[in-house]
Amino acid sequence: ERANVDLVAINAAGCGSAMKEYGHLLRDDPAWAARADAFSRKVRDVSEVLAQLGPARATRHPVHARVAYHDACHLAHAQGVRKQPRDLLAEIPGVTLVPVAEPDVCCGSAGIFNLTQPEMASQLGHRKAANLSAAEPRLVVTSNPGCLLQIQAAAREQDCDYKVLHLVQVLDASISGRPI
Repeated sequence: ERANVDLVAINAAGCGSAMKEYGHLLRDDPAWAARADAFSRKVRDVSEVLAQLGPARATRHPVHARVAYHDACHLAHAQGVRKQPRDLLAEIPGVTLVPVAEPDVCCGSAGIFNLTQPEMASQLGHRKAANLSAAEPRLVVTSNPGCLLQIQAAAREQDCDYKVLHLVQVLDASISGRPI
């Protein structure tokens, strides 16, 4: 059965990247090509959806924090989504976005890279955690669960003093007024 929806919002950058490719991946399959293409055109990262809605939809309570945003490779490189997450964070009163050295360097999660190449993934994770720590954030925000787990693990091993959260968790805290 087909769902009649206008869009499919995804909160995991790796999954969204793959789902946006279904039309291309199945283009030569007569049974699936048209449906896959129609589906792919409806897939949006949650940051794309929320940025399009605008901040007037819900009151934002302050989150007083220095925030470093980590671009998930599957979101920034594969989907070309970089601006929307930062715009959403910038709309939260009290948030100060801080730049991070080597922002385009992968955290080492990269889908299953951390499982197939654990040593290299660990090195990348530690490099990313150190670069994030140097920016002195209270919060590190990302849009992919794999990145979140990879950065958390590396930060724990290096005794970094920041909390790692998904973008939606920070937006939820701001909208609900709950402390982070």
